Amino acid sequence: MTVTPSRAGDEGTTARRGGRRRTGAASDPSAQDHGTAVGTGEEVLLPGARAASPGTAHQAATEASDSGAASGVGAEPNGPSEVPPPTRGFLAKATLVTAALSIAGALLGLGRDQALAHLFGAGTETDAFLVAWTVPEVAATLLIEDGMAFVLVPAFSLAVARRARGTGGGDPVRALVASTLPRIALVLVGVSALLIAGAPYLVAGLAPGLPDPRLAVDCTRLTATCVLSFGLAGYCSAALRAHRRFLAPAAIYVAYNTGIITAMFVLGGHWGVRSAAIGVALGGCLMVAAQTPSLVRQLFGRRSATAAVPPAGAAAGTRKASDTEGPDTEGPDAAGPEAERSAEQPPKQSVTHSVNLALVTPVLLFALCRQSQVLIERYLASNLPSGAISHLNYAQKVAQIPMTLSLMLCTVTFPVLAQALAEGDTERARNRVEHDVSVAACIVLLGAAAVFACAPQIIELLFQRGAFTARDTAATATVMRVYSVGLLGHTLVGALVRTYFSAGRPTWYPLAAMTAGIVATSWIGAATVGAWGVSGIAAANAIGITLTAALLLSGMNERRSVPIHTRRVVHELSKPLRAAGCAAVAGALCASRFDSPALALLTGGLTVTLVYVLLLRLLGVQAVAPAFRTALRSVTRRLPHARFR
Repeated sequence: MTVTPSRAGDEGTTARRGGRRRTGAASDPSAQDHGTAVGTGEEVLLPGARAASPGTAHQAATEASDSGAASGVGAEPNGPSEVPPPTRGFLAKATLVTAALSIAGALLGLGRDQALAHLFGAGTETDAFLVAWTVPEVAATLLIEDGMAFVLVPAFSLAVARRARGTGGGDPVRALVASTLPRIALVLVGVSALLIAGAPYLVAGLAPGLPDPRLAVDCTRLTATCVLSFGLAGYCSAALRAHRRFLAPAAIYVAYNTGIITAMFVLGGHWGVRSAAIGVALGGCLMVAAQTPSLVRQLFGRRSATAAVPPAGAAAGTRKASDTEGPDTEGPDAAGPEAERSAEQPPKQSVTHSVNLALVTPVLLFALCRQSQVLIERYLASNLPSGAISHLNYAQKVAQIPMTLSLMLCTVTFPVLAQALAEGDTERARNRVEHDVSVAACIVLLGAAAVFACAPQIIELLFQRGAFTARDTAATATVMRVYSVGLLGHTLVGALVRTYFSAGRPTWYPLAAMTAGIVATSWIGAATVGAWGVSGIAAANAIGITLTAALLLSGMNERRSVPIHTRRVVHELSKPLRAAGCAAVAGALCASRFDSPALALLTGGLTVTLVYVLLLRLLGVQAVAPAFRTALRSVTRRLPHARFR
């Protein structure tokens, strides 16, 4: 299915040059509130979709330029062509696609944890696997979700923009791939080999109190292969998102968890918990396979080979032709005099230099430092009674689902933010960040309130069967309620840290903020684990990440990141925070009145939702309603150019 928003003339147009925005009378003022330009057509391209031909795009661009002049919106005559910013409709569709597949991946992740609990319980064998599970957890953070994405998405966004401008000297995207992929792959192979060889020492360092380290060593050697596969998967995801292709990157965890679940049920009877580690290795390969066809089309398709350059008017209200299957568009007839003037301008720094050690080092150290929270938890829990690591793991996996869903919008808008900063459009970047933070906070706080109110019922319905006992349910539910207190901090860190790394310049402030949070986590965890056990470890996690979020929020200025209105953002965040607290208490009281876990969960969840939504309206929270209206309109309205195949 190819989905194209309504024509630019329906909502107004926007022209850009040098990072400045000039809007006509027909422009939608709400576009500035949401950090996007209205009227710049975009499309959600699913596999097999075809876009307009180059001739059609050129004709539409000419018409948009003429209509823009008639309405007082003019393109700068000497400005280079740029990739137009996406509309709110496109962002809504992309977010819905990403969220739908992420929910599917999360549900499969729950199925994976349920299968692990059912087949192997929450004892010594599961603890051994979860120590080995540290490797894919850290690798996912470094190579897919945070670390490498913070470097590669801005780099690929810059390369895509320069390809659209037609700066000459070959395809910038291919040049970036040729200069970075072989080196990254070589490093990933070396790290995988090092982890396989050093697995006994790694296990001894992560969990010195483990009763059976040999099983953990075997599992660690199997999971160490995911460093290579996760690195390649993260590279593909960054490249595709920079091209505004979100379907394949969003599907990777569906493939990953499918591989693990299949391996556990097929091989579990013979290999025991080692089958889960084999599934990790298999799932990593499936993550790469799910994205390779789409990336190959972007790199070697006809459009990327011709590197068509739209006229300057194309930035004023038409979408950029994508995945074109038509004649080559090089030459004056296709590109026009604007491309000739743009080609005569001296090129800026090569995109192959946009990924360098000075930029990569603070990003990777930040991601590693953030993931070290898990290492600290498992180190402290390894000296507790058997099953403590498992209780922490199950509670964390369920509690993180609201955070994952809340960050879907930030994942989609990350390339948009990087593009705005690359163009020097600070106002658009600030509006984008403030809007995303507000929406993400409202979503995660609703989930946190529901998790706190219905934790015992959620764990009982999900895990209490087979080797997972009622005692395990009570311990896991208690830990999950403590984890829910820190969900807002986790979401703010995920949303804010993107702004520090989107500008393409080295910054060490996020690492310093994360280090402060890790120090707090370590000290508080060590002080409370003796008296409170796993609950003390979870409380240390919540306090540490909240401290990091506060430091990142207070450090948002023009020198380090995007200069947002910090006091206004904090004031707006306090509204859903108060609503979530009241909703959590009300939901817990209602859920406690029913013996049936399903009925208690239904009643508690409905109570939390109703109380939360009503309080948001009473407190005047403005961020959520426009976002939901845009998403609903983008799904329900009849699109004039939609094609199904």
